[in-house]
Amino acid sequence: MVALKGGDIDRFVKKPDRRFSVVLVYGPDAGLVHERCRSIARSLVDDPDDAFQLIRMDGDDLGGDTSRIVDEANTLGLFGGSRVIWIRLGSRQINSAIEPLLAAKPENPVVIEAGDLPAKHALRAGVEKSGHAVALPCYADEGRDLPRLIDEILAEHELKATSDAKILMAGLLGADRLLSRSEIEKLALYARGKPSVGAEDVEAIMADASALATDMLTDAVFMGDSVGADVALHRSLKEGQDAGVIVAALLRHALVLAKSRIGLDRGQTMQDVERQARIFFKRSASFQRHLSLWSLSSLENAITTLGEAQAACRKNAALGESLVSRACLTLAIAARRSQAGRA
Repeated sequence: MVALKGGDIDRFVKKPDRRFSVVLVYGPDAGLVHERCRSIARSLVDDPDDAFQLIRMDGDDLGGDTSRIVDEANTLGLFGGSRVIWIRLGSRQINSAIEPLLAAKPENPVVIEAGDLPAKHALRAGVEKSGHAVALPCYADEGRDLPRLIDEILAEHELKATSDAKILMAGLLGADRLLSRSEIEKLALYARGKPSVGAEDVEAIMADASALATDMLTDAVFMGDSVGADVALHRSLKEGQDAGVIVAALLRHALVLAKSRIGLDRGQTMQDVERQARIFFKRSASFQRHLSLWSLSSLENAITTLGEAQAACRKNAALGESLVSRACLTLAIAARRSQAGRA
């Protein structure tokens, strides 16, 4: 079975075709991939909250025991009823465990959550050749998809958006499904009780998704969360942000922190420091946490690291992603060491 496209994917997610016992959901939009896997898996069982019906498996946790996948996929429930196996692929290669499921139809449906797989990837190719398997590619929401997503989420909260509000939201969202959903749901909570969501509501509460991703990256880096920094950096790059622009944003933050650190060391109050730095009130708590972790000397080192990364990005844009990733990791490690020293 070849990969589904467009509206066929939406129809399958809403009502999975049970002729297909292996469903591969993949693509660069991790949020959309996860959302579709969850919807499909939950619709294939009687009670999605029953751990004996919805069996979750992580490829990285299997170690060398990949036979568990085949065993679970062909095990009937003790008390009858439906079962589904939801597998999240990681960095480990478990194609050998999936191949038997593509060769012979398993007793229980299997939903596979994967990242962005190239056309020649063995798993993707195997699924597309199997008569009882189907592949669902997931890419960033396009302009025509966003109005429907907005309507669906707002309808869950018994709300509707004006045409102006919908146009404004569509311009702010789109690169990551989970991020888009989070922003729309936040807006719905803000507008609860109103007859409709207007453009003024969007302007008041909904952050630009790319700005939100940058804030997430800044917080992770300067709080020492290297894993979170990697996730946030990937998201920022998916938003279409240039690596050099990302480095520049981190450098500006480090410079603001250094200036603020000097002010605090000279006796200024935190309120005065924040006012001079023009910190948005929603960012105040994060800003204060950063200042508590970074000394002036460590910030000077961070500024040097980011300055060098920025210069390198300008000289060789092709290496931009690697350069910003290394700079983020360097700063996150420094912040983590600072946390350990204060513990």
